[in-house]
Amino acid sequence: MQVLGISASNSFSQKTFADSLKLPFPLLSDFPDLKVTRSYGGLNPNMAVTVALRAFFLIDRQGIVRGQWRGTPEDVLPSEPILEVARAISAKP
Repeated sequence: MQVLGISASNSFSQKTFADSLKLPFPLLSDFPDLKVTRSYGGLNPNMAVTVALRAFFLIDRQGIVRGQWRGTPEDVLPSEPILEVARAISAKP
C-alpha cells in the first residue's frame, strides 16, 4: 500500500508542512487547478471563495474508493472506521 497526501496548498507550503511533521510519505500539491480536489468533491460549496475541505480517501490499486472521511476544520485525524478499512486492506497481500 502506498500512502500519498494531496492538498490544495502550493508545493512550498506542502514541503514546509511535511518537514515540520517529519511525514514518512510524499505530499502532492493540487494547486492551482484543484482538479483532484474537485473530482473527489473536496471543495466547500458553502464558501464564497474556493476552500478545500479536510478529507481522507482510501483508494485501492484499481482506483476504487474503499473508504472516505470528511472532517471539519477542527478535526485532525480520520475516524476509527476509515482507519480500520485501511488496516484491513494493507494486511492483504
